[in-house]
Amino acid sequence: MLFRSQALGKKLGIPVKIVDSEGSSQKEISKIQAILAQGDKTNIVFVNTVASSDVPPIINSCKQANAYCTIWWNKPDNYEPWDQGDNFVAFQKHGGVDSGQCTAKTLADGIGSGGIIALGGVQDSTTSQTRIAGLQAELKNHPDAKLLEVRPANWDPQLAFQETQAMIAKYGDQIKGIWAADDGMIIGAKEAVDKSPLKGKVKFTSDGLYPPVIDIMKSADNPIVGETFHRGYMASAIGLYTAYLAATGQIKPSELPHEKRDSLFKISCVTPQNLAEFTKYDDDIDGWVDQLIKNGPWSTEPVPLVAGGPEVLPAS
Repeated sequence: MLFRSQALGKKLGIPVKIVDSEGSSQKEISKIQAILAQGDKTNIVFVNTVASSDVPPIINSCKQANAYCTIWWNKPDNYEPWDQGDNFVAFQKHGGVDSGQCTAKTLADGIGSGGIIALGGVQDSTTSQTRIAGLQAELKNHPDAKLLEVRPANWDPQLAFQETQAMIAKYGDQIKGIWAADDGMIIGAKEAVDKSPLKGKVKFTSDGLYPPVIDIMKSADNPIVGETFHRGYMASAIGLYTAYLAATGQIKPSELPHEKRDSLFKISCVTPQNLAEFTKYDDDIDGWVDQLIKNGPWSTEPVPLVAGGPEVLPAS
């Protein structure tokens, strides 16, 4: 997600330092705190948090260093930027409920009837929680599609492989579809299916449209019937640019409306039929960054601001 954020830094003439959390909250927090403690004028911070509970210690460190921080994807719902001061510039994400509903519908339509198994991310992740809530809500509209089980796989392809193998052993040919909260897990799940008697008999949907998934969707025997479009380089550039505008005095966070500080950005449903409408953006990332700088973080297609958060979960 983060490595292409350097494209924005190049355009703005500022260095971008990448911190790899390695999927660990402890490593994420300690590495960020170590950089901020160096006092090397690092005052713009963007974080794709591993878990919601990571946010308060990261924001506290930003306050102490007078750094301007934007968080993407996960935070506690009751921890709002406007309660923390201008150093917590904004929280931003794509709607998880919309994602879950989109991919649930394409999967239910794709299988017609039968059982579905699902893989969630880290349990302390509001992104995973909202995507699962969207899945469950949408499947109420498809009574012939039955959700057999949801298991956390921590965004980890290998764990997704193991959990899928276990559910294949448990449910066998009841499984007609597999849903995952992100593409890393769907890649692991597909590998497990391909090594089982269910190979060629299962449909998949997921979130993220990663390059390996694009390749699968372009193949003649594609089993992936639905995806969502959002891009790590778009999220990281939007987040960094928002913090940059605050750090350079071009915006004052406390004067922004709440929807620009707790923000939901557009997410689009993707099928094999409309795939090319979205993958075209990957061919001109520099051009997209130019549009971001021109239009601002809240008005750039194909991911403009669409609503304020926090997300409202569907009624159970």
